[in-house]
Amino acid sequence: MAERWHVFCRVVDNYGDAGVSWRLARQLAAEHGVAVTLWIDRLATLARLDPGVDTTARAQTLHGVFVRHLADDAAMTPLPDVVIEAFGCGLPGAYLHAMAHAPAPPLWINLEYLSAEPWVDTVHGLASPQPQLPLARYFWFPGFTPRTGGLIREAGLLAARDAVAAEPRDPALAILLFCYANRALPALFDAWSEGDEPIRCIVPEGVATAALDQWLSGAVPHAGQSHTHGRLRIDIVPFVPQRAFDGLLWRSDLNFVRGEDSFVRAQWAARAFVWQPYPQDENAHRLKLDAFVARYAADLPQAPRSAFVAFSDAFNAEGGPAVAAAWPAFRTAIAALEAHGRRWAGALQELPELTAGLVRFARGRL
Repeated sequence: MAERWHVFCRVVDNYGDAGVSWRLARQLAAEHGVAVTLWIDRLATLARLDPGVDTTARAQTLHGVFVRHLADDAAMTPLPDVVIEAFGCGLPGAYLHAMAHAPAPPLWINLEYLSAEPWVDTVHGLASPQPQLPLARYFWFPGFTPRTGGLIREAGLLAARDAVAAEPRDPALAILLFCYANRALPALFDAWSEGDEPIRCIVPEGVATAALDQWLSGAVPHAGQSHTHGRLRIDIVPFVPQRAFDGLLWRSDLNFVRGEDSFVRAQWAARAFVWQPYPQDENAHRLKLDAFVARYAADLPQAPRSAFVAFSDAFNAEGGPAVAAAWPAFRTAIAALEAHGRRWAGALQELPELTAGLVRFARGRL
């Protein structure tokens, strides 16, 4: 009989929480023979990632995953073998009560946020006894070293990427812009439009709307429309399902990504990229950004390393003049960054794969 896993997700970020949880659940079902249920509180968010989701159904099966709407009063028995709490989202009280009083409670794992900070290596896989319950919760940290849980990478991903990489590329510089709101964007659009080369900027519908509205004086194109200003052409594309997003990354020369899910996919894409972590109070997200930039850029030659660090810093500081000033050196570094991205993805491929590691970890304790 297949093991039964429950994955819990409450949507906090725009799509990152749902995106990671949905990838994990699908991979558990497709590659590891797990009977998996995804409990998620916002079906509408999941439907943006997979249009097969019925937002009116409290229970449905899609891609081998049983999807249920998460409400605190939902009936959730019988208990599974493994519970994955995505990003410390919290389990319903009745569910925790049932776990605490079960003769053999499920293995409880908290899937943490991705970080390149060194302390992650020291706590990955550790258990934390619960102070008021006879339960322990294990912490699973994605990461960039063999002492972490690695990154999600489904079977066939890199082969599909390489097949696209062999296709002819557009002579214009192709940029995918999938970022959070950023006050530096109008100045960056100016730099691109006033430059010496043609640039095609692909913007998913609903992204960077305020900056585009400011830069275009309200004439923001609708999905499927374009706007050309100087050497810059902006193409607004419909919000694509999760499975189609990789193709946008693979066909771009430079990817601006955000949060966690698109951040990881940009690394597997092996193109030049700029990461904008989810903004947190008191600039706490800068610790994650600085740790990743330092780790990622450590083996780069001096010139592209300096360009990458300067541009990442300026973009995340949302300083328009600084971003515009950093763009020429960063543009020169894109070829070197792409070559580095291939090496980086190859090194990541040698690390434990996150979902497979979770399965091994769980089966060793069941």
